[in-house]
Parts: sequence; structure tokens; C-alpha cells
Amino acid sequence: MKQVEKNKRLSPGAWVVAPLNARDRLTNEERALSFTVAKQSLSGWGRYKPQECAVYRPERRSELFSLLDSGAPRPFIPRGLGRSYGDAAVNPEGSVIDMTRQNNMIRFDPETGLLECEGGVSLAEILEAFIDRGYFLPVTPGTKFVTVAGAVANDVHGKNHHCDGSFSRFVESMDVWTPARGILTCSDSENSDIFQATVGGAGLTGVILKVRLRLRRVESAYVKVDYQRCNHLDAALETMAASDKNYLYSVAWVDCLASKESLGRSVLMRGNHALASELPSKLSKNPYRLPRRPTLAVPVDFPGFALNRWSIHAFNTLFYATNKDTRAKIVDYDKFFYPLDGILRWNRMYGKKGFIQYQATFPFSERAGLVQMLERLAQAKRASFLVVLKCFGEAGSGMLSYPMPGYTLALDIPNRPGLEEFTRELDRILLDHGGRLYLAKDALTAPETFAAMYPNLDAFREMRRSLDPENVLRSTMSRRLHLDK
Repeated sequence: MKQVEKNKRLSPGAWVVAPLNARDRLTNEERALSFTVAKQSLSGWGRYKPQECAVYRPERRSELFSLLDSGAPRPFIPRGLGRSYGDAAVNPEGSVIDMTRQNNMIRFDPETGLLECEGGVSLAEILEAFIDRGYFLPVTPGTKFVTVAGAVANDVHGKNHHCDGSFSRFVESMDVWTPARGILTCSDSENSDIFQATVGGAGLTGVILKVRLRLRRVESAYVKVDYQRCNHLDAALETMAASDKNYLYSVAWVDCLASKESLGRSVLMRGNHALASELPSKLSKNPYRLPRRPTLAVPVDFPGFALNRWSIHAFNTLFYATNKDTRAKIVDYDKFFYPLDGILRWNRMYGKKGFIQYQATFPFSERAGLVQMLERLAQAKRASFLVVLKCFGEAGSGMLSYPMPGYTLALDIPNRPGLEEFTRELDRILLDHGGRLYLAKDALTAPETFAAMYPNLDAFREMRRSLDPENVLRSTMSRRLHLDK
């Protein structure tokens, strides 16, 4: 394997890709400034009910180990870039360890695409370092501002789950610090039970230090996309079932306000990585170069009334009307995978009270549950402009991995009076139809509801007790859902 040589500093607050142990060669002056401790108001990406937390940000591995051993007030929880929507990486009763400076890329094998990196490396950093070498992420969620450790701890999925499964399928192995057993190397074949508990385990089995991840070979930074409108839910589901096998990536935008004969009207967006030979001449000269586009930002919180039933109805009508059937459109990966990453702090559009994201999966045999949930969403005055539908493939290997074969629906819901009662209604629909919700998005579910959805929860708790008998690792979410029971 070759050590990653790219060492690039971007604008203030951006990331660094550096060789392993580079920060251990700091000057005395730099070393004195390298450790950060602060009180911060933390929440998930939804900005729902922030809590005051003591945050420690170690710059070097020696500082991290000092914090893990005894330096950080216990209990603590590791935190990456904070893109979980709920309270998974919030902990006011103890401390939070910010892992974002543990972002060294260690080595890379260009023959196999195997990357070894620290857990704090972000998906954005990997793309920046490797896309022009012909490598892309094997699985990516809807944002690239996620750490590798966070991707493992939430076993994230993407638009290709029906083909490739979730993120953990491409993890060869990882090194995990555990309170009771120290640093362990885990994989499908070594400490496999710990691997299965850590994948999707929300950081509650240990701190993920290193990950060995297989990247995907691509010929360009572009995707060849087919767009297709479907005027009701059945048409969308039948089209996906009949032809998703032809696409590596498949997702549908759904109009959650459409009802009756238009219930679930959708725009399907499905594609494959574009070959260099499929690019127009102006792109084929440098197939890995992305087009430049301005970065937008939301500088202030929108007023609470800005996103309402009428404004979202107008958006949905316009989106459906303008996305006409189109075949083989060449789109860069940022536009296809990360459309919202181009708007800094877009979560402020939901106002200072924030929002939650609710993601539900129904087995393929329970289409009636999906219909019932869409009908309830259409009736409610809690409209969302971001509603996406995908088909899942095989279940994940983690004890608390979210995906299972079926339909998955994700939507943003603004924080307004009656939110908790409304999500309880959605939970009941899920339970009645054998579904489950996604831990990385959850902020409100009751512990008994979660337990009914995850049959391996007791096995996870047992493994967690063996790795952390003194409850060193805890979060607001682990307390709320009794995961540390």
C-alpha cells in the first residue's frame, strides 16, 4: 500500500488530509493551541431541542487516548460532523468528544481501492482526494459531510442499496476502542460479534479509530441519469420494481401533498456512473473535473411561517412540472448525490425551532402501510418539500442496522405544536405493518416502540454490556431509548 501524500489546506474551518502522525510533529507553540474544550449548544442536524454540552476536541491521537482513558468527564459520546438528525451525538450529562480532527488518511492501495483512514475523515475529504484518481465512494448518503466513523456507526445507505447494500458491506475491518477491552480490530471474520454490534450501534460500543474501506472504481465524476414522472404511487412502485435492476442508483421524489388519484405522484431519478466515452466532448477532456457553481447559504433562520402548506404546495407543483421525462442526462456527482450540500446551513430554512426527519421502512408485502402513511401525510398540515422514496435490498449485517427488504420513505417535519403526537401516529402505522424507523434520524420514538421494531436489540444490549459494563459511552438517545439498559 502507498501512503496518501496529498496534504491540502482549504479555507478556514475546512479539512486537512495529512499523513499519519503529522500532527504529532507540531512545534511547542502549535502544541499549546492544539487542544480545544468548550461549552456548546448541540443538537442533531434538525436543530431539534439543543442541549448544552461540554465538548472536547483532541487534535492528536495522544490527546484522544488521554481523553478516553480518564481525561474527559464520563460518560461521553464521540461526535463527528453532527449530521445525525436526532440526539445520537448529544450528551449533556458528561461530555462529547469531537472526532473531526482525527482525520488522517493513512494508506491507499490503488490496485484494490482499499483505503485505511482515521474515523474522523469525512466523505467529502475522500472524494476530494480520490475522485481524480478514479475512485468514488461505494455507498453514500445524501450528504458528503459525514465522517467515516459516523457512516459506520449509523450503517448509512444510499441510492444503490437495492444493488449494493449499506456502508458496512464495504468495510474490510476497523479498529475500535472499547472501555473494557481496549483497542480491538473487528471485521466479518475477526471479532465479528463486536463488528455487528458496532455497525449501526450509534457509537455506543466504542470509539471507531480507524476504518479500512473499499472504494469504487469510476471513469468519471458524472452520472448518466434517467428522469421519469409517475402520476401516482402505484405507477412509481411498479416502474421501480420492473426496471431498478438496470440502474445502480434509484430514488424517487414524492409529492407528499398530492392525494386521492394523485397520491404519491413522483419523479423517479435513476442512473449509473457515466463512462468516459459517454461524456460530451467538453467534459471528456477532464472527466473527473466538477463544474464550478456558486455556494449558496442560509444566513438567518427563516420565520416559522415560511415553510407552510401553501409554499410547499407551490414548490411541489413546480418541481413536478419542470422535471419532465428525460433520458441519459449527464449530471455531476454533486448535483445527483448531494443537491442540498450546495446550500450551507440549509437546516435554518425550518426556523429556529428546527425540525425532525422521519424515515420509515415497510416490507414489500406491506404496501398498504406505505399508502396509509402517505394518506396521513397528505391530510396533515405538516408538509415537507423533501420526501424521498427508495427500495431496499438485503438487510444489513449490524444488530441495529436499519435497512431491510422493502420500501423506505424519508421526510422532514417542522417542529410545531403536536409534533410528538403526530409521530406517534406514524409509529403506530409502522408497527401495524411490520416496519421500522431509522435510528440515525430518530428524535422522538418511545423505547417500547423501538424495541418492537428491532428484534436484535437484546443481543446488542448484551454485547454492549460486555464492552462497556460501567456505561462510559452514553448519549441522550441511549437514555431515551434505553439502549444502555
